[in-house]
Amino acid sequence: MSSGIVPRPVNADLLYAEHGRYLWSLCYRMTGNAADAEDLVQETFIRAIEKPPPKTDAPMRPWLVRVAMNLSRDLLRRRRRRGYRGSWLPSPVELDTDWLRENEIEDCASSRYDTMESLSFAFLLAMEHLTPAQRAVLILRDVVDYSVRETAQALDMSEANVKVTHHRTRAKMATYDDSRRPPTPELVEKTAKALTSMLALFAAGDFVGLEGMLATGVRAVSDGGGVTPAAKKPVVGREKVFKMYSNLAQRFSPNAKMQVRIINGVPALVAEDPDVQKPNAARSVLRIELDESGRVCEIQTVLNPAKLTAIWPAARAD
Repeated sequence: MSSGIVPRPVNADLLYAEHGRYLWSLCYRMTGNAADAEDLVQETFIRAIEKPPPKTDAPMRPWLVRVAMNLSRDLLRRRRRRGYRGSWLPSPVELDTDWLRENEIEDCASSRYDTMESLSFAFLLAMEHLTPAQRAVLILRDVVDYSVRETAQALDMSEANVKVTHHRTRAKMATYDDSRRPPTPELVEKTAKALTSMLALFAAGDFVGLEGMLATGVRAVSDGGGVTPAAKKPVVGREKVFKMYSNLAQRFSPNAKMQVRIINGVPALVAEDPDVQKPNAARSVLRIELDESGRVCEIQTVLNPAKLTAIWPAARAD
């Protein structure tokens, strides 16, 4: 029997203006992929237009969050079934404090992870060890500071299940928590100096100096997604890593452009070479992690074009 309630038409433009970036930030944290997050937000608003909640005069955000988080969990389950070719890295996004001020959720004093840390590569990589439900609970409880009841309502879970899932999730995040290095201004400055030094040494042909910037046990991870050539497994050790990147550097043409830009809150090297020989990647984002002594202990390179749509939006149509 019909309830007799006729949902009011939804103004999609106004709805997106008010909630779009908030939902995108949740979906990006869930998936670690900017293009997927955009698709999920679009699907959320399509559902709001086609099948709006009965009470459209009530606040829409709780309903939108519920739809977006459930869509994100479904996507993660499909992604896990499909698997991924080679090493997986998050999709890089150009975020800085100005972007956050204009588009992001506000930090809560009681949140376990603040806005920028929860958008960092390290955090998103740690999330890959969690189930879809654990990711959702962690984001809602420890990033956006939802209560147990609000989290349960958003995820269609009982409050008891939310508490148990949250406890197990924090246990899984223990390794990350023990070594966490949020993108503080000090870390941003050190990383920028290291990248600038690496570029200067490269331009001067000082490969001995470049090798000296690498830690003994440096680790290099490359994400080609099976689309562009990339190491299938992490390369470990100063000599091996240096040799790999020395060979890659020789492929750059004189027309290659390289910039140090703020990617996921920390400086990274954004490179584009219009003359590259396919199937090698014409575009890439390279980021580094520094150890306590200031040497490079990890290099992460995103080469998969599908992961670079937030940096080069036109890449999605290529």
